[in-house]
Amino acid sequence: LCNCSAVGSASAAECNGTTGQCPCLDGYAGLRCESCAEGFYPEPRSQRCRPCGCSPAGSSSAQCDDSGKCQCKVGVTDLKCDRCSDGYYRFNETTCELCQCNNHSKTCDSLTGTCLHCQENTEGNHCELCKEGFYRSTHPAHACHRCPCSTVASTGTCRIQPGESAPRCDECKTGYTGPNCNQCDNGYYNSDSICVRCKCNGNVDPARSPSVCKPDSGECIGCLYHTAGFHCEECEDGYVRDPEGTNCTKKEAIPGPETREFTTSAPNASKATSFSTAVINSTLSPTTIQTIFPISSSDNSTSAFADVSWTQFNIIILTVIIIVVVLLMGFVGAVYMYREYQNRKLNAPFWTIELKEDNISFSSYHDSIPNADVSGLLEDDGNEVTPNGQLTLTTPMHNYKA
Repeated sequence: LCNCSAVGSASAAECNGTTGQCPCLDGYAGLRCESCAEGFYPEPRSQRCRPCGCSPAGSSSAQCDDSGKCQCKVGVTDLKCDRCSDGYYRFNETTCELCQCNNHSKTCDSLTGTCLHCQENTEGNHCELCKEGFYRSTHPAHACHRCPCSTVASTGTCRIQPGESAPRCDECKTGYTGPNCNQCDNGYYNSDSICVRCKCNGNVDPARSPSVCKPDSGECIGCLYHTAGFHCEECEDGYVRDPEGTNCTKKEAIPGPETREFTTSAPNASKATSFSTAVINSTLSPTTIQTIFPISSSDNSTSAFADVSWTQFNIIILTVIIIVVVLLMGFVGAVYMYREYQNRKLNAPFWTIELKEDNISFSSYHDSIPNADVSGLLEDDGNEVTPNGQLTLTTPMHNYKA
């Protein structure tokens, strides 16, 4: 009997009369067509032979195991060997190439080879670049380090110039300078780690003093046009603002109602020069009074300036007035105290009483004072004063003489 497979043969009752080979269907093999041919595998449930379908570019052979998994080449994966493994990408139609990510990523796009999930602050198709704000060091590992550039003072990006080992910031913002943009530029000063423009009211010359102001405090350097102050906002001594309030002009001497002639001689001068000085009076305004001494015509003559503050002048006058008033008050008080002392001395009720067997003697402090009036010392109406200075005390029952 032929005994051909009912599933794998074309006819179960017909076979080769000499060899007994049954006519097999496509995908079946064996004398009785009971097994799967090469490139096919038996389906687990129906035992029918199914084609392996292995990718000719990714598999090493067309044969697969009973589960239908093909034998893949290196770098190829999946059931039919039609997909590149992780870390590989399809370079051409025949093989998968290893991803070129400079050891900063393990995966890449399986079709284009673009690296995915670059690590260690890298970016680019092959993780060959550093992210923005990072630079590649000269270390053999070529790690990307963060730039020492603040985003406040610069663009935040940097790079290492040829022949240098330290990075330089690409571009500093206005007011900052230095390799790392951590210094204040000319015309700026450091205020709480921020560079602020110097405020000198246009009264400095950057050509004479490039820094314009001190970099640590902001105090202006080299005030011009007769200005002074922390920000060159004031006028120098002897100068005032003009009526427009812009420029500092020299003060002019205010003429007084009277003038007095003085004569002085300049050092090393051959003759004296006479000049007039203004007499200061109370009608002057409370500003600085300046007396100007003109310069002699001699080559070796010098000029002198005498400035008297109106406030100081007023203070001196007021002090003198106070001292005079205090002295007068002291004198008046002393006179008053002396007179009070004399009055109290005259009216002091000082008495001495001496009791004897036959009479009573009275003596007072007024007895030693010539022409003292003692008529009012005893208030009793019965008292009498005798011409000789004796006092007579009268009572309802007795009379006493003193």
